[in-house]
Amino acid sequence: MPEMRKQTTRGELLLEHRIIGEDLVVTLTGGNAHVGAVAVGYYDRIPGHASSSVITMPSHRDDAIALDAARLISSVTHSTTVFTAGIHFENITAEEIEEVLSASKELIDDFVRSLKEN
Repeated sequence: MPEMRKQTTRGELLLEHRIIGEDLVVTLTGGNAHVGAVAVGYYDRIPGHASSSVITMPSHRDDAIALDAARLISSVTHSTTVFTAGIHFENITAEEIEEVLSASKELIDDFVRSLKEN
Protein backbone atom coordinates (compact mmCIF):
# COMPACT_ATOMS: atom_id res chain seq x y z
CA MET A 1 0.00 0.00 0.00
CA PRO A 2 1.37 3.44 -0.88
CA GLU A 3 1.71 5.57 2.23
CA MET A 4 2.09 9.13 3.50
CA ARG A 5 3.32 10.13 6.96
CA LYS A 6 3.09 13.21 9.18
CA GLN A 7 4.81 13.72 12.51
CA THR A 8 3.05 15.25 15.54
CA THR A 9 4.47 15.94 18.99
CA ARG A 10 2.73 12.75 20.22
CA GLY A 11 3.75 10.50 17.36
CA GLU A 12 3.43 9.72 13.71
CA LEU A 13 0.25 9.58 11.64
CA LEU A 14 0.16 7.15 8.71
CA LEU A 15 -2.18 7.34 5.71
CA GLU A 16 -2.25 4.32 3.41
CA HIS A 17 -4.44 3.55 0.43
CA ARG A 18 -5.26 0.77 -1.96
CA ILE A 19 -7.05 0.99 -5.28
CA ILE A 20 -9.68 -1.68 -5.84
CA GLY A 21 -10.99 -1.43 -9.39
CA GLU A 22 -12.21 2.18 -9.61
CA ASP A 23 -12.65 2.49 -5.85
CA LEU A 24 -10.34 3.35 -2.95
CA VAL A 25 -9.73 1.98 0.53
CA VAL A 26 -7.88 4.49 2.72
CA THR A 27 -6.65 4.09 6.30
CA LEU A 28 -5.42 6.75 8.71
CA THR A 29 -3.78 5.55 11.91
CA GLY A 30 -1.55 6.89 14.62
CA GLY A 31 -0.23 5.79 17.99
CA ASN A 32 -2.04 2.63 19.05
CA ALA A 33 -3.49 1.87 15.60
CA HIS A 34 -6.99 0.42 15.48
CA VAL A 35 -10.30 0.75 13.64
CA GLY A 36 -12.24 3.46 15.45
CA ALA A 37 -14.53 4.50 12.61
CA VAL A 38 -15.32 3.37 9.08
CA ALA A 39 -16.92 5.70 6.55
CA VAL A 40 -18.07 5.10 3.01
CA GLY A 41 -18.10 7.95 0.53
CA TYR A 42 -20.18 7.70 -2.62
CA TYR A 43 -20.29 9.96 -5.67
CA ASP A 44 -23.74 10.25 -7.26
CA ARG A 45 -23.18 11.18 -10.90
CA ILE A 46 -26.75 12.35 -11.61
CA PRO A 47 -26.87 15.29 -9.18
CA GLY A 48 -23.06 15.42 -9.21
CA HIS A 49 -22.29 15.39 -5.51
CA ALA A 50 -20.70 13.14 -2.92
CA SER A 51 -22.19 11.89 0.32
CA SER A 52 -20.87 9.69 3.11
CA SER A 53 -21.99 7.55 6.02
CA VAL A 54 -20.03 6.45 9.06
CA ILE A 55 -20.01 3.69 11.66
CA THR A 56 -18.16 4.51 14.88
CA MET A 57 -16.96 2.00 17.43
CA PRO A 58 -18.26 2.64 20.96
CA SER A 59 -16.24 5.25 22.89
CA HIS A 60 -14.19 6.25 19.84
CA ARG A 61 -14.06 9.71 18.28
CA ASP A 62 -12.54 8.99 14.88
CA ASP A 63 -15.86 9.48 13.08
CA ALA A 64 -15.51 13.16 12.10
CA ILE A 65 -12.18 12.52 10.37
CA ALA A 66 -13.48 9.45 8.54
CA LEU A 67 -16.82 10.96 7.48
CA ASP A 68 -15.35 14.15 6.02
CA ALA A 69 -12.42 12.35 4.37
CA ALA A 70 -14.61 9.74 2.67
CA ARG A 71 -16.87 12.46 1.25
CA LEU A 72 -13.96 14.64 0.11
CA ILE A 73 -12.06 11.82 -1.60
CA SER A 74 -15.21 10.56 -3.36
CA SER A 75 -16.02 14.07 -4.57
CA VAL A 76 -12.56 14.29 -6.18
CA THR A 77 -12.31 10.76 -7.58
CA HIS A 78 -16.01 10.32 -8.47
CA SER A 79 -15.73 6.82 -7.03
CA THR A 80 -16.60 4.94 -3.88
CA THR A 81 -14.19 5.43 -0.99
CA VAL A 82 -13.94 3.38 2.21
CA PHE A 83 -12.04 5.36 4.84
CA THR A 84 -11.01 3.86 8.19
CA ALA A 85 -9.58 5.97 10.99
CA GLY A 86 -8.00 4.81 14.22
CA ILE A 87 -5.76 7.20 16.14
CA HIS A 88 -4.98 6.76 19.82
CA PHE A 89 -2.31 8.43 21.93
CA GLU A 90 -2.50 7.75 25.69
CA ASN A 91 -3.31 10.72 27.96
CA ILE A 92 -3.56 13.15 25.06
CA THR A 93 -4.31 16.77 25.95
CA ALA A 94 -6.88 19.01 24.26
CA GLU A 95 -4.06 20.96 22.61
CA GLU A 96 -2.49 17.76 21.30
CA ILE A 97 -5.88 16.60 19.97
CA GLU A 98 -6.11 19.83 17.97
CA GLU A 99 -2.60 19.22 16.60
CA VAL A 100 -3.51 15.64 15.59
CA LEU A 101 -6.74 16.81 13.93
CA SER A 102 -4.84 19.51 12.03
CA ALA A 103 -2.12 17.06 10.95
CA SER A 104 -4.80 14.56 9.87
CA LYS A 105 -6.47 17.20 7.72
CA GLU A 106 -3.10 18.10 6.17
CA LEU A 107 -2.40 14.44 5.35
CA ILE A 108 -5.83 14.00 3.78
CA ASP A 109 -5.47 17.25 1.80
CA ASP A 110 -2.00 16.14 0.59
CA PHE A 111 -3.48 12.80 -0.44
CA VAL A 112 -6.33 14.48 -2.34
CA ARG A 113 -3.81 16.79 -4.04
CA SER A 114 -1.79 13.75 -5.14
CA LEU A 115 -4.96 12.17 -6.56
CA LYS A 116 -5.70 15.30 -8.58
CA GLU A 117 -2.17 15.28 -10.01
CA ASN A 118 -2.43 11.67 -11.23
